[in-house]
Amino acid sequence: MAMRAALPLLFRLRVRPWLPTGISHVEVVNAKELALLYQRFQAGEVRFILAFRHPEVDDPFSMLYLLSSGVPKAAREHDIPLRSPVHSHFIYDRGMTIWAGDWLGWLFSRLGGIPIHRGKRLDRTGLRAARELLLNGQFPLAIAPEGATNGHSEVVSPLEPGVAQLGFWCAEDLRKKGRSEQVYIVPIGIRYTYPQPIWPKLDRLLSRLEQDTGLPPLVQDETPTEDVRYRRVLRLADHLLTEMEGFYHRFYPQYLTPEADSKPELDESANQHLIRRLETLLDAALRAAEAHFRLEAQGTIIDRCRRLEEAGWNAIYREDLPADFAALSPFQRGLADWGAEEAEIRLRHMRLVESFVAVTADYLQEQPTAERFAEMALLMFDLVARIKGDDMPARPRLGWRQSRVTVGTPICVSDRHSDYQRDHTSAKRAVAELTQDLQAALEQLI
Repeated sequence: MAMRAALPLLFRLRVRPWLPTGISHVEVVNAKELALLYQRFQAGEVRFILAFRHPEVDDPFSMLYLLSSGVPKAAREHDIPLRSPVHSHFIYDRGMTIWAGDWLGWLFSRLGGIPIHRGKRLDRTGLRAARELLLNGQFPLAIAPEGATNGHSEVVSPLEPGVAQLGFWCAEDLRKKGRSEQVYIVPIGIRYTYPQPIWPKLDRLLSRLEQDTGLPPLVQDETPTEDVRYRRVLRLADHLLTEMEGFYHRFYPQYLTPEADSKPELDESANQHLIRRLETLLDAALRAAEAHFRLEAQGTIIDRCRRLEEAGWNAIYREDLPADFAALSPFQRGLADWGAEEAEIRLRHMRLVESFVAVTADYLQEQPTAERFAEMALLMFDLVARIKGDDMPARPRLGWRQSRVTVGTPICVSDRHSDYQRDHTSAKRAVAELTQDLQAALEQLI
């Protein structure tokens, strides 16, 4: 109840980078679908997962509004009886409490949160807790299947298979206990827009980035237009790439050779060439970090980022050291600090990749909207700020934003369980197909 009362204030606060950055309004679409599912949940007929998009750090607040306001309102409008509170358990990355502080873990635990180690190959403790809550918890379970933010309201990153796997595990656990509930996954789309023009502030942000990176203005006194802004963004991107390529050529030549950023290939556009250079640079950055932590370059870029993150945290927050640092000698503490500092520096390579993994060649060209210009400019701002030494940059506010939360059609996991339980190969295929269908459902909600 206290969180509901605090929502209007939370939407407007900008005290820390991890608090909402000025959401003025939340629009909820198709909440009736979710209200009906909550009714069935409370009647003991279904169990379900809320699989929500994760473009920004503000998404949990949009989800909180959906459950605390949107669903109860739809229930009242359509005479759907629901018991209060309408809430959910949720999974969160343990890294949030590492960089935000223990108080966040205290709060999340009381709100129904479950910490999980994203980088572990198998976090048995976290998965066991999530599996138990999905089966017997007082509320449904909310998960962001993308695993991390990508900064793009209109691009869904490749989904991790954990949501589909949890759904099948729940169906299996219900069957073993002789229970008749059906299991569903509900796709939830989240998208942010600026209701008022932001072009003047966006132009100032581009000027600030040009100044910070040593890039002269494109044309003095040129009237800002869509074409001018597009050229400014591309020029900034090319300049940043060139600078970063020079850095890796100089200090990590074994991972990025001068030939890696060759001239455009035949029939390759300038945008496509930039993206190819970016992909090569991101791979080099990951290899530089993986070499330090003695990790192999396996799996997708997201997989590699998660393994690096876990390895870095294990080096920084060492479980083999005593909880009371006073028990260490000054020399031992100095060595521990040295190792942690080395790990923190290497993790910067991974943070670079994490920020730009969703960038595509035609995203801005297809629809040069204010929102897409803002997303690209803010991603470049994050990079420049981190290189300047600000690990948690407070993004400039370009204007009040509106959040649109859309409830998709629930996907029935139980209907697929017979395919899942045939054998190991069938189970893997069923998880992959369900993950693919969830990806398509989230993309349709954009």
